[in-house]
Amino acid sequence: MDPQTLPAAEQVIYQKIKNEYQVAFEPLKLGAVRLNLLQVTDLEPLLEGKDPFKNVADFPFWVKLWEAAIVLAHFLTGQELKPGTTMLELGAGLGAPGLAAAAAGCTVTLSDYEERILDFERVSAAASKLDNVGFEMLDWKNPPDLPRFDIIAGAEILFREEFFAPLLDVLRRTLKPDGVVYLAHDAKRNSLKPFLEMAEAEYKISASKRTLKSLDEDKVIVLNRLIPRN
Repeated sequence: MDPQTLPAAEQVIYQKIKNEYQVAFEPLKLGAVRLNLLQVTDLEPLLEGKDPFKNVADFPFWVKLWEAAIVLAHFLTGQELKPGTTMLELGAGLGAPGLAAAAAGCTVTLSDYEERILDFERVSAAASKLDNVGFEMLDWKNPPDLPRFDIIAGAEILFREEFFAPLLDVLRRTLKPDGVVYLAHDAKRNSLKPFLEMAEAEYKISASKRTLKSLDEDKVIVLNRLIPRN
């Protein structure tokens, strides 16, 4: 991906990001879909040896393309989406699942809690030649007024129990009555079970597992589908 081919507005954003981080465009192939994701290449200064499973509050989850996001992105590209289907990605980070859904024809809103994260998403959407993507600052504890969506998706968004109730409130506000929620998380994430136990009063929940093979360690990802009980 040649950054010089970016549209003018995204070129300005890219240059701003480049002044702050070491970055590069990394391709993500999802069957016939190819995304170009702008990623930080020198993660060590940001991560500083932090463990996402032990130091949740301080870990910058958005800088890494998580295996759960890849699994969710693959899953969404394989769905037969009706024309006009809308999707909100929560805690989108690098935005792979949302951009994958956009490439599959969905009208997508990527959301996160910092403007700099949205800037990465804006550049990646332009680099992937997707114009059916919007961007929204979204604080779960103080959510803005948003329309209701057919699909809400999130990968590795369950960290702290104090955010479970706000997340459920966001789902109530933004999911259509006949909509569906897709969540993808590492099977090791301890917060997944207690959140689903809270959610099952309002949603019918199903689960499947995907395993990503790697030289270091196979990753087991749990993919959950939540459908409102109505």
